[in-house]
Amino acid sequence: MSRLTHVASGPYAPPVPARELTAVSADGARLHVELHGPDSAPAVVLAHGWTCSTAFWAAQIRELAVDHRVIAYDQRGHGRSPASRACSTEALADDLDAVLEATLAPGEKAVIAGHSMGGMTVLASSARAGFRKHAVAVLLCSTGASRLVAESTVVPMRAGRLRTALTRRILGSRAPLGPVTPPARRILKYGTMGPASAPHMVEACARLVHACPRKVRYAWSQVLDLLDLAHGVRELTVPTAVVVGTADRLTPVVHARSLVAALPNCVGITELPGLGHMTPIEAPELVTGKIRELVRTYVQVQVQVKEGE
Repeated sequence: MSRLTHVASGPYAPPVPARELTAVSADGARLHVELHGPDSAPAVVLAHGWTCSTAFWAAQIRELAVDHRVIAYDQRGHGRSPASRACSTEALADDLDAVLEATLAPGEKAVIAGHSMGGMTVLASSARAGFRKHAVAVLLCSTGASRLVAESTVVPMRAGRLRTALTRRILGSRAPLGPVTPPARRILKYGTMGPASAPHMVEACARLVHACPRKVRYAWSQVLDLLDLAHGVRELTVPTAVVVGTADRLTPVVHARSLVAALPNCVGITELPGLGHMTPIEAPELVTGKIRELVRTYVQVQVQVKEGE
């Protein structure tokens, strides 16, 4: 069975970047960064989630790169970014700082979209000077700020200590995932996607998740287990839109609604009936459209104001 990190053809095959570079984080961790689209276009930064890579955003990159400068990077230990001993929300924030510094001009604004752990990266960064200097608006897809294990519905039983303990064992498993087989696809679809997800969507997700190194998957599962970024939600003052699937078992809709209630500048929530955790793959046009809308509303307006000064 193939162990490619992504599908090689179809809508979820990642496009070839116009340019690649390495951003160096505060502790020396090296981050693989891809740049797509025209250099002079409005900027969009994409942060993927746990066990994924830049290829997760293939559909968004392909569409947005026509008229946006799209910046996507591999979280440390994921994709082409080497693993690091430091696994923490502070490290995630350091890494986003490094990517913004390496790719955006002084004072340049960008829309930042984060999925799952990528959204948590945004929350961990929200009070930082570099983030506030560059972020003009945010899209949070399928993410949460705390109680990830306790609220997860991966284990189909009543909430409580037993469900939490079983969920912790499953999500924090050290076992290798092995090749992408039909049973593996069914398990992944159940845990991360909506029941109506098309086979090509499941295949794209399975390739990404199964390619994540076992030690990396385990190390970050421990960080997510203890996650508490409530302070980051309160500090995220830029306009922020939220997207969630109603069948999300990893970060159920309760997380999205809690974010909406706590965000200082929420500009809307979109709940997608029957969709799971992998919203950018399950609803690519909608997620791309949300990013475009944020760019039109906040990046291009800023450009027009500057030109009129």
